[in-house]
Amino acid sequence: MRLGERAREVLGRTHPDVVRRAAAFLLLEDSQASFQIEGENPTPDRRLRWGQAIGEAGQRDLAIDELVRLQELVIGDSRFVELGLRTEGGWIGDRDRGTRDPIPEHISACPDDLADLMRGAVEYGRRTEQTAVDPVVSAAVLSFGFVYIHPFEDGNGRLHRWLIHHVLARAGYNPPHVVFPVSVPMLRRISEYREVLRSYSSQVLPLVEWHATRRHNVEVLNETVDFYRFFDATAHAEFLYGCVEETVMRDLPREVAYLEGYDEFSRRVQEEVADMPDQTIDLLSRFLRQSDGTLSKRARTQEFKELSRDEVERVEELYANCFPPEAPETAGYLAGESSR
Repeated sequence: MRLGERAREVLGRTHPDVVRRAAAFLLLEDSQASFQIEGENPTPDRRLRWGQAIGEAGQRDLAIDELVRLQELVIGDSRFVELGLRTEGGWIGDRDRGTRDPIPEHISACPDDLADLMRGAVEYGRRTEQTAVDPVVSAAVLSFGFVYIHPFEDGNGRLHRWLIHHVLARAGYNPPHVVFPVSVPMLRRISEYREVLRSYSSQVLPLVEWHATRRHNVEVLNETVDFYRFFDATAHAEFLYGCVEETVMRDLPREVAYLEGYDEFSRRVQEEVADMPDQTIDLLSRFLRQSDGTLSKRARTQEFKELSRDEVERVEELYANCFPPEAPETAGYLAGESSR
């Protein structure tokens, strides 16, 4: 599908300033979506810091120490979390309301196996940089393999998605300084994402012998290390490819088109209607976007009461020209977008 080349083609015909602004927004959007997948609503500062970490993916060699550093960064307040490789069992699922014992959907690798498994994961990531394997396939294998191992007490999901960025960046798959916000289509396709994760966990779970500990954790009783060394990643690679395709074919062009339309709208409002400050034009654009291109009665009588009736009509006409309606298939893909 040549998705990496297609992304470079889109950005190659775009003004560098627009590319820079699009890259900054997509980075924050990916950070926010990654937290939302985990059911978290981070502070702006925490979201920004994790966005910066995503933007730096691929700049350092993959190593366990680097993943631990990122774990501390993504968690923020680590007073109540054991950083580094787990020393106890790990699982995902629900708890019995009476006993608080685990009802697992997934049981993670045994703590005694983590050091060896993570050495293997790091080595796999390094070796794929020297092969001709498609980077999206390599990213799927490494990132989903990591999340099945679940080596940390907390932060595994966001680091799992960070590894996708790391592999793609090391392979030069995405354009320079531009991150594919793969967490955004993952969030839109959250049910499919969860089914892909369960596709392997559900096969492994019946093979794991375990019992609940006094601390309401799990203790694995049999040898399970090979379940986390080898897995069929076909469904995972197909899913990730679909997310990358959405990013390249829809999200990236859409963000570029939005910024180009915004710049044109801003210029023409100042030239043809009124000489407004940038922040006022931004507010005007937001009101129009919220009301499908029509300035609401509230905006006309409060924030923009100084505009005449003719000026309001001209502003709405300019908005319609600069921001044409999206094609139905594009709108369908973006139905779950977060508000700008």
